Amino acid sequence: MSLSSQQSTELATTPAISIIVISYNTRDMTLKALETTFAETRETPFEVIVIDNASTDGSAEALTEQYADKAKVMCLDENLGFAAANNLAAKEATGEFLLLLNPDTEVLDGAIDKLMAFAKTYPDAGIWGGRTVFADKSLNPTSCWSNMSLWSLTSQALGFSSMFRNSSFFNPEGMGSWDRDGIRQVDIVTGCFFLIRRDFWNSLGGFDKDFFMYAEEADLCARAAKAGATPMVTSAATIIHHGGASETVQSDKLVRLIKAKMTLIYKHFPAATRGMAMWLMKLWPLSRYMAHLVLSKIGRQSSRDSVAVWKSVWDRRNIWTNVSD
Repeated sequence: MSLSSQQSTELATTPAISIIVISYNTRDMTLKALETTFAETRETPFEVIVIDNASTDGSAEALTEQYADKAKVMCLDENLGFAAANNLAAKEATGEFLLLLNPDTEVLDGAIDKLMAFAKTYPDAGIWGGRTVFADKSLNPTSCWSNMSLWSLTSQALGFSSMFRNSSFFNPEGMGSWDRDGIRQVDIVTGCFFLIRRDFWNSLGGFDKDFFMYAEEADLCARAAKAGATPMVTSAATIIHHGGASETVQSDKLVRLIKAKMTLIYKHFPAATRGMAMWLMKLWPLSRYMAHLVLSKIGRQSSRDSVAVWKSVWDRRNIWTNVSD
């Protein structure tokens, strides 16, 4: 692999960080993510590993043409999913740290350099993340989460977490009242901007193959916490995260998400509460479907489209309720 003259100095030594980007039908966004990564990472020696998950939008051709001399580009013939593709990329990495970076992101103001500095300041955290914003620079709060609990699942099933998004009591998983400013220990750092030492990643076995897409970082963080990690985030390292770019069909996205969360419950909830947690998770799509059905009947236009989405999710419950080791 050869690099541009801009990066020749970095490759003179082993890179401090291996930046991993998994692409799937996000051609233009992926190119922008890579452009901003190279432009905004000035202090940290790095390498970039890009895997295209069998995109059909010309991503593989564009990535090969524009970045074959700057990054290791791997174009797959089948979509392995987010978790498995990251595991494959990590095997190619040589950096001391791994940074998982979503293709629908843009690196702002030296964010990767700042995240590395943060990791060196708080080395015992084990996993580090930053803050995410939307394209208009308004807060995208999905950079980190709290763990699921029976109360969070109850609040979700009853609609409280949606009605009171800015309440940490009613939206505990989303830490609703926190604007993501400052430094804080969290349960889960989202995989869109996720830093971990490579040796720690390897000791944990990377992402669990049972997660195709969604919740793989929640599972990894849970296993990391059992090994002594205390994940932390900082608002000093901020990126744009557009969100949901590779999932264009809302019902398909929800089916994947709910199945992933059901798998997470199965793997991490105590046996005494696992059954109740799964029941509450099942109640979420059913309650959404019924609520939007009623609202559509009384003339709420936005609910008419939502009825079809949630009905599709509920009708496919045989897919997302089927979880096992």
